[in-house]
Amino acid sequence: MTQQLHDNRITALYCRLSRDNGYADDSCSIDSQKSMLKEYALNQGFDHCEFFVDDGYSGSNPVCSMS
Repeated sequence: MTQQLHDNRITALYCRLSRDNGYADDSCSIDSQKSMLKEYALNQGFDHCEFFVDDGYSGSNPVCSMS
């Protein structure tokens, strides 16, 4: 039963673009971030990786109003 619970787990990996650094380096590319995060996760023994990506969305985007 315990093994079955472990089989259902995922490793959530989050990627987003930031305007703070002016898109100045390789970490700004979503593809680059995915590659680095997956490599790190697998090296640490985390598998079943799932990506959550805010590509093109920034914290400076207006928030949707529910009124």
